[in-house]
Amino acid sequence: MTQERLKFGRDGESAALNFLKKKGYRILEKNFRSKVGEIDIIAEQDGVIVFVEVKARADHEFGHPFNALTPAKQKKIIQTAQSFLVRKRISDKTLRFDVVALTTNTEGPDSWKIELLQNAFQI
Repeated sequence: MTQERLKFGRDGESAALNFLKKKGYRILEKNFRSKVGEIDIIAEQDGVIVFVEVKARADHEFGHPFNALTPAKQKKIIQTAQSFLVRKRISDKTLRFDVVALTTNTEGPDSWKIELLQNAFQI
């Protein structure tokens, strides 16, 4: 992956973090990794543990960012979330899986169109 694409992804995650904080999400962890995969953001909102996948795109040439969340990707996120819960000894919380889609607009990557899909998929 090029340095430019890595920076684009980091900028997207940073914008998503700021967006979620303004929406009342309390950030617990960023870029949580397990043997299975990675979860971009883990947060808590109103007592619910929220696992957030961030999808950033420069445009819709390859479809809307939400479309990048394939069933295989969902499975990896669920398995990684289960690893997080075991590692943190969390068993009594309600869970949710959200997706934040970011697309740059004509002003460039410092100006994002941000969309939130809450409860994007279930276990």
